[in-house]
Amino acid sequence: MISSKRNTLSLSSAERRLGAILGLLAVSAALVAVSILFFLIDESRPLLNRISPARLILDASWHPTQGLYDLSPMLSATLLASIGALLLAVPVGIGSALFGRYYASPWLASGYRRMIELLAGIPSVVYGFWGLTSLAPWVARFEPPGVSLLTAILVLAVMILPTVALTADAALAAVPQSRHRCAAALGLSRWTAISGVLLPSARKGIVSGILLAAARAVGETMAVLMVAGNVVRHPHGLFDPVRTLAANIALEMAYAGGDHRAALFASGLVLLCIVLILAGTVQWYKARDFYDQK
Repeated sequence: MISSKRNTLSLSSAERRLGAILGLLAVSAALVAVSILFFLIDESRPLLNRISPARLILDASWHPTQGLYDLSPMLSATLLASIGALLLAVPVGIGSALFGRYYASPWLASGYRRMIELLAGIPSVVYGFWGLTSLAPWVARFEPPGVSLLTAILVLAVMILPTVALTADAALAAVPQSRHRCAAALGLSRWTAISGVLLPSARKGIVSGILLAAARAVGETMAVLMVAGNVVRHPHGLFDPVRTLAANIALEMAYAGGDHRAALFASGLVLLCIVLILAGTVQWYKARDFYDQK
């Protein structure tokens, strides 16, 4: 009896130590995120102290050496490329998750998931190289030059497809088996059960995965830099060359100085704010879903 009590106390002490270590790691991760935010604010402050933040979207053009800091063409290109990629990747990703979870045989579903996981691990520069040598010439057949908003959308869609597919598959796998049995007991057809019971049950995880994919699309740099054309202007069509915020930072940081450098850090701050908005949307949606269930 005494030995049993000692083991229980020892286990509780080990769990407390483990909890303390995990809490320290969580705080460290949060501090890294906060330090990056304050770093961007500090680096962009020399410019933002002298100009109104409104000038970042209201100036005539992007010519930092001439005191013009209009980010709106690159911001619009970033948002349009991300939205276009999501419009392509979300239905394909969710459809592939449904196929692998409910329609494919076990061996086929397992092999399909491995292939999607392989896509998730391919470096972004490889996607960019593939888009530049394969997709851009194909797009140029319809309208030159080929490197354009459309090419960026297609490359980004392929890049974020694994994120959407794998998170949707994980969300569907987490649906309680009791709901499967209830749907079967009601005599529902497979698709009726999927659309009416299983997909709504997994919607929180699916939406979170979509927003995570959106954050990756917004921040993608190398692949978009290689295929978008890198022209600073508002796109008037899918075939127009564009430049995103992330690509602009990568292109100009090597030689930027003074206010030009601060403007690039302000661009990074804008990107971080977009990601924070997406993360906040995820938390708001989860909280709303939690209270709706209660």
